[in-house]
Amino acid sequence: MSGITRTPVRFVAPPFGLEPKVDFVLDEIEGAVGLFALRAVDVLDAADDAADVRLFVLDASVHLTDYSPVITDEQTALLELTDADDAMLLVVATPASSGMTVNLLAPVVVNRVTGAGAQLILEGQDWPLRAELGPR
Repeated sequence: MSGITRTPVRFVAPPFGLEPKVDFVLDEIEGAVGLFALRAVDVLDAADDAADVRLFVLDASVHLTDYSPVITDEQTALLELTDADDAMLLVVATPASSGMTVNLLAPVVVNRVTGAGAQLILEGQDWPLRAELGPR
């Protein structure tokens, strides 16, 4: 995997549906700019692929340039973000019968400096849970 980025991420609370896991790595998908696999660390070496716990996530700055959710001061403090440029905004991507959908209501935010991550619920904002991802 030369040239592929592998970034450790420690969630401040388990991502939804993946409890109790908090330790993950963010693996860049080769040949797909802005697409990553977020994998639980404790299953990286498992021989059984069924044990693989992962989400596919898209870098919003690459694929959703008009996506601009408001992160609260409390959420910013939770991730110890002191500069907006330190925040990596990711959305969970899910295959659907019509193509691909992304969850814009609950993005994953990662502090690029510390590796702290959280899946945030954007309360009071009008972002869809399943938005169809159109062609670029």
